[in-house]
Amino acid sequence: MRHIFTLLVATLAVTFNSYSQTLPQYSNDKPAYVIFNKSGEMVKYSDMIKHLQEAEVCLFGELHDDPISHWMEVNLVKDLHSIYGKRLVVGAEMWETDNQLLIDETFQGLVDGQSYVESSKLWPNFDTDYLPIIQFAKSKKLRFVATNIPRRYARIIYKKGIEYLDSLSPVAKSYLPPLPIHFNLEEGIYKDMARPFPTDEEYEASKAKAKNSKSPMTNGKPSNLVKAQAIKDATMAYFILKNMKNDSYFFHFNGELHSANNTAICYYLRHYKPNVRIKTISIVKQDNNLEFDKNNIRADFMIVIPNDMSVTYVK
Repeated sequence: MRHIFTLLVATLAVTFNSYSQTLPQYSNDKPAYVIFNKSGEMVKYSDMIKHLQEAEVCLFGELHDDPISHWMEVNLVKDLHSIYGKRLVVGAEMWETDNQLLIDETFQGLVDGQSYVESSKLWPNFDTDYLPIIQFAKSKKLRFVATNIPRRYARIIYKKGIEYLDSLSPVAKSYLPPLPIHFNLEEGIYKDMARPFPTDEEYEASKAKAKNSKSPMTNGKPSNLVKAQAIKDATMAYFILKNMKNDSYFFHFNGELHSANNTAICYYLRHYKPNVRIKTISIVKQDNNLEFDKNNIRADFMIVIPNDMSVTYVK
């Protein structure tokens, strides 16, 4: 009887193996994201969370239309809240500093959601990508900080120059870092930004030669464009630090270029507070996110997604 049973098991095994060879072989070889550290080593999400706790500011560099960016942001806020509780402060590039009062009134229950939406300058993907974060922060009574410069003031710099900020009212100046703003146009990111354009001197010489100059910069000196970008980073850094206490942990999300390669916001954070402890995360796209290209090391952690990842909205 035992012999018959053994023979039956062996027959079933051969039959199953033969049948299984005709089935497609599935494996987890298309992950939506893979995390790498600044040494180019693959790490777990839990390892990243552990290392983020070494900082007091975490800058998350998102791709604005990327679903993994927004999903990861929500999860990071939730997990950091489980560690820091109400010591966690959340802020973002997508909200401008003159919107802070409205955010505070909404979190206090003085303004309802519809009034908030009607009165705010919201990005087109607010409902799908950013609303879950602000809802979580509100539900946990966390401080949510609008950090970016009101766009009208960045536009003034671009068109007329930084000196025009001096003519703003005291209320308007409260939305900015203290004047005068520090600029270092030799800082890597700003130097790279200026490279395609003529220098201020070349631009002025071109204007003198012909009033109908076809210079790529037609609204002011080329340096104005760079300063209009830099003041965004300065404002975000200043309001991050302004809203921190000694035991706070600040989670900030922004466009990837605003924190990549430890420059931009990082540069200004260290300008205003040289000993600030920062960790950075960048979303990076690759054809194959399982084989990390070390040329893409640009943060403490890179969350690598496939180039063909779906998007949350069409630009």
